[in-house]
This record gives sequence, structure tokens and C-alpha cells, in this order.
Amino acid sequence: MKRYSDNRKEYLSRINRAMDYIQNNLGNSLSLKEIAEVSNFSPYHFHRVFKSAVGETLNCFINRLRIEKSASMLLSKKNLSITEIAYDCGFSSSSAFARSFKDKYGMSASDYRGGGHAVNNKIRKSKSKNSENESKNGKETGNSNLYDGKAINRNSGEKLSLQLQTARRKKMSKVKPLKVTVQELPEMCMAYVRHIGPYKGDDALFRGLYEKIMRWAGPRGFLSGPEVKFLSVYHDDPEITESDKLRVSVGLTVPPETEVEGEIGKMTIPSGKYVLANFEIDQNQYQDAWDNVFADWFPKSGYICDDRPCFEWALNDPDSHPEKKHVINICVPVKPM
Repeated sequence: MKRYSDNRKEYLSRINRAMDYIQNNLGNSLSLKEIAEVSNFSPYHFHRVFKSAVGETLNCFINRLRIEKSASMLLSKKNLSITEIAYDCGFSSSSAFARSFKDKYGMSASDYRGGGHAVNNKIRKSKSKNSENESKNGKETGNSNLYDGKAINRNSGEKLSLQLQTARRKKMSKVKPLKVTVQELPEMCMAYVRHIGPYKGDDALFRGLYEKIMRWAGPRGFLSGPEVKFLSVYHDDPEITESDKLRVSVGLTVPPETEVEGEIGKMTIPSGKYVLANFEIDQNQYQDAWDNVFADWFPKSGYICDDRPCFEWALNDPDSHPEKKHVINICVPVKPM
């Protein structure tokens, strides 16, 4: 396996390829599939990987670059109309551009071109000065991703190459895995109940789903086996799927021949290599734990995500823990980089 430093460089090289491709193709219709292919990441997990590395979602990153490019063009290409600039920067319509531009700069594109940019620059410089003062006073500067964002002089021909931060996010320091291993897991058959809709931070929802599957599994003798695993499978990426359409399946492993009906479904979790990150966390720290795996472990691991679902493997009943902690394995399918 490559050394950690080599693994980080390769991981960041792929992220940089994706960012460069986006920068060079802002005027085109950019699809998730093509960007993932350029960087050789799995499309299934690319949104999560990108956000963990860059600090903003893929769509936000693309939209921000398009808006910033349009702002520059408004001032440097006075011969082009606002509509022409909008289409040149990849916006699907002038109305979509108008909304995005006003959200970003607080004024219309015509006002910006007519002199509003000078006002905007004064506000930006004022905010920048305040941020510098806060930094000098020892306050948080707000960095939330894997990079330090060092400026590279592209005019001198230097290639954009962002570096890993040595200091991780503040919240990550509070949520670290007890152990991380890569294991070959067998194919598993899972009986489940499924929820469609928002679920983030809803402890009552997950308790209700587990209670429902246990009421079904108990009389059938599925709770007593030593090999039983309690799993939560996430089918959609919260960064791209609307919250009311998110799907999560909560259940337990059962023999493949098990018969199910009604709201109890049955699915197969594919075999293969998975990273198992073991955490002992509070109920409100699940997102922090997931972020730790993608933002901290993956870049130095020598692995990337594979095209199989991620899931949580619950290892205890939090009510029986003296501090009500949740002991879990976060399981992410992997393949060599």
C-alpha cells in the first residue's frame, strides 16, 4: 500500500482534476457522471467525497464559479449583453442567472455593471478586514474543509494544487473513531422497514423504525442469534436528493429464505471490502462521524468509495449505555485507489 503522504497526494490530485475540469467547462452542461469520471471517483458517492474535500457541495461550487466568472465578464466584456454572459457562463436561462446573481451580490447584474461592483468591493474588503482582526484575536476563521486554500499564481504557470490542512475541523476533534479497519464482508440478507422523507437528527424516528422491525423479528426468533446485525442503509445522497424523497431502510440480518410481506421488506447487501469505522457517539454526532470518515480517513487511506450502499451497523442499545452513547460501525464500500 502507498504511504499516507502519497495517498493524500493522489486523492487530492483527483479532486483537483475535478475542480479544473469544472473551471474549464463552466459554459457547458456539467453532469455528475462526467465530473466523477474525470476524477475517477464513484458517481454514487461523489457528492459526499467532493463536499468533504472542498467544503461546499458540487452544485454550490459550480454555481459559485459561474457567478464569479459572470461578474468578471460584466466588467471586462461590455460589448456582451447580460443575457449573452449568462449563457456563456452555463446558466440555463436569464431568469436563473438573475436569481443566482442577486443572491450572491445583493443586486442585479445591470446594477453591478453600472457601478454597484465598487460598493460590493468596499463591503467585501470591510468584511475581510474584520475577519483578519478576529483571526489576530484568536477567534475561529471558519475553515471547514480539508484544504488550506493557499493561493497559487496561475499567471506564472503554476498548477493549482491545494494542500491538506494539518489541523482538522474543530468539531472533528470531538468525534474520532475508536478503530478503523478494512474488512471483507460477506453478502448479507436484511429484513427492513423503510422510511421515505427527512431523517437527519430524528432519534424518535429511528427508534420507531427499530421497534417496528423488532416486533416483527422477535416472535420469529431472529433477535436471539449471535450473528444478527442491526443495520441502517442509506439509499440516497442528501446533497442531491430532496429531503422529502430520501430513503432509509432500518432492519436486521436474516436467513436468505426468510419470507416477508407488507411493510416488511427484504434486500441484499453486496459482499466486498468495506471500511468499518467504529465510533462511540452522542445521538447528535452522527453527521460528525460520517464527516470524519470521508474528510479525515479517506484522503490518507489509499482507498476510494465503491458503487455499493453505505450503512450503519448498530452495536448496542444506547439506553443500556451508562452515558447513553451510541456505539456504531460506519460501513463504506471501498476499492483500491
